[in-house]
Formats: sequence, C-alpha cells, structure tokens
Amino acid sequence: MKLQPVITSLLEQDMYKYSMGQAIYHQFPSYKTTWSFKCRNQDVQFTKEMVEEIREQIKAFCDLTYTEEELQYLDNITWIKGSYIDFLRIWNPRFEDFEITEDGPCGLSIETRGTWLNTSMYEIPTLAIVNEVYFRMAYDYDELIESFKERLDKKFEALKTNKCYIGVFSEFGLRRRLSAEAQAMAIEKLATLNESDSVSTFVGTSNVYLAKQFGITPVGTMAHEWIMCAGQGDHKHNPAYSNWYALDAWIKEYGVLNGIALTDTITTDCFLKDFRLTYSTLFSGVRHDSGDPVAWGEKMIAHYKSLGIDPKTKTLLFSDSLDFERAMKLALYFKDKAKVAFGIGTYIANDTKVEPLNIVMKTTLCNGQDVAKLSDVEGKGMCKNDEYLDYIRLCINWRMTHE
Repeated sequence: MKLQPVITSLLEQDMYKYSMGQAIYHQFPSYKTTWSFKCRNQDVQFTKEMVEEIREQIKAFCDLTYTEEELQYLDNITWIKGSYIDFLRIWNPRFEDFEITEDGPCGLSIETRGTWLNTSMYEIPTLAIVNEVYFRMAYDYDELIESFKERLDKKFEALKTNKCYIGVFSEFGLRRRLSAEAQAMAIEKLATLNESDSVSTFVGTSNVYLAKQFGITPVGTMAHEWIMCAGQGDHKHNPAYSNWYALDAWIKEYGVLNGIALTDTITTDCFLKDFRLTYSTLFSGVRHDSGDPVAWGEKMIAHYKSLGIDPKTKTLLFSDSLDFERAMKLALYFKDKAKVAFGIGTYIANDTKVEPLNIVMKTTLCNGQDVAKLSDVEGKGMCKNDEYLDYIRLCINWRMTHE
C-alpha cells in the first residue's frame, strides 16, 4: 500500500448493516448474493495505480477482526442480540470473495460473491476505500481538505446561528466521504452543535466507529438490499410482494424496535399496498430515497390519515441527495404535518471544490437469480438483466391494476 490504511476498524460500517446483518444471520444465513460496483460519473477514470491501491486496501480491510471492546459497544445497543455478537466475534471479511479488475468502463470493476452475511458487510468499506484512494491519488489532497474545512466551517456557522434551520438530522456520509479524516472532522464539529443555541438538532451518524469515538448515537435501519433479497431471493415469491416479505421478516426480528421502513425499492405506490394498518402502526416512520420529496411526503401523510393514524406521530426521514438548503425547505414545508428528520451524507462528508464521486455497490444476484431495485425515479436502479426488469414491472403493474 502506498497510502495509510483507509479502514482501520470493522466498526467503520453503516449502522443499518448491523440491523440487517442480525436479521440475515437469524433468518437468511444460507442466502448467497453477488454485488456489483458502478461509477455513475461520466468523466471519472481510475488509473492502474489506483486499482492496485484499492486492491491492497481491501486486503488490509480483510485482515481486521473485532476487538472485545468493539463487541461490548455493539452488545450495549438495545436491539442487538448476544447470538449475533458471538457470530461477529468469529467473523472477518474474506478477500477471496472479491474480484477487482481494471475492466469497468471507468477503469475499475469490483464484484463480490458469497453469503449475504459476508457480502453485505463489504459494500460500505469498499466504497469508502474507493473514494479516499481516488481523491488522494487524483488530486492535491491538502488543497481538497482545506476547501473541505472552509465549507464545513461555513455550514456549521449557519446552523449554529440559525441562519439555516433543518430540524433533526444525522450524518450518512461514510460511503462517499472524502476521507476518514474529513468525516471525523465533520462529526467532531457537529457533535458540539447541540451545546449552542441552534434550533437544529444533530442526533447521530451512520458510522458506528465515529459514533463510538464521539459518544453519539449510531443511526440506521434498513437498505434496499433488505427488500431486494428478503423479498426476491426466494424464487417462489412474486417480486411484486417484495415489501410484504421484507417487512414481515423485519417485524419477526425486531417487533416495534428499529422501525423506519424504506419505501421505494419497487416503487412507493407498490409499497403502500403492503404498508397497511399493522405495519404502519408498528414502524415508527418511513424513509424517502428517490422521487419528488414533497409529493412523497404528502402521499405518506395521506396514507397514514386513511388508516386513522395521526401522521404527527410518525417520522418522515429524507435521505436523497440532500444539502442544507433542500433540507430546510422540506423542514419548513412539513412542519406541523409530521415528524421530520434528515440523513445527510455527501454534502457533509465530501463537500470540496471538486465534484464528489457518485459510486454505488448494489446487489445484482441473490441465490443465483436476478434481483432489482426500481426506485421512484429513473437512473437509481441497477439490474444486469433487462428481461428480469420487464418481468418485475409486469408483476407490479398486474398487482397495481388488479388489487
């Protein structure tokens, strides 16, 4: 490696990987998945040296194990069970599950194959490694970190002096952060916000390692992979009912704990077919990740009202490409209509004078079968089989027009 290790602890992971991981361990331990990397930036090219550094960084990540102190921290989280802690005690990443080449359109291809238990835990550290390697090797990093500091200071001052109001928010930037240094700098500063007179409230970070380091709350519930694999991984299931299978398994694992449901995996309209009274009551809220956020919020409020549920008792969590300006508009629009919260990632963890990377790793196969995320807007999905996309759209359309 030419750089210092990017990932230095297995706790450098988004919180929802543990909530999903525990449910996978208990209910889907035999499921196998394939994950594929994609860079959506049209003008980004990874050099041979970058690819080799990424490979070496991932090897170093695969040498890590949990310390007893880290496991004790996880064990103190209310909904994490001792059986899962014991599994993590003997778990470590497998480099054999990775295939890293220069074959991708951007000069980088990464695929991981193995049990869902393993491969799910690779996504976030891999993306963090790709980001940091790229920005350290493609640019003058010292200049980038200086521009990051300047922008962070301005954002913090705007929140502290109430020039910007975004209500309740958390930081979701691990996968697309400029660097570990930059994200830690942002969290350390934001953690002091609640000591000021700010009317905005910083409630935590998705990065479990930094949550532990700074004594704040690790936040996160579920990702699209949960609905895709729990809902579509069994070949007998009709994919138009993906949300029902996924929500049912979640409730079996957590009951009323840990309950923010993600709505847009196979479109929010189809999600609402299954998000009836029981689930709408048990889940504390819903997360927006694609499409018009105002239209989505109004749709969710109308849905709760139609079930006789006061939407003011439920949380609308927005997490789609947010900056403070967008968040402030949404906070003001939905004020007094529902509880509102924001998960803000790249704008906090990678705001510099250069464009951030738009990179993802998505589940493309589960148990040898295609899986798909359709989303509420074109361009956010990822599936390698157009025939499967046609099939799932046909299933959804039949359900939407016949139920």
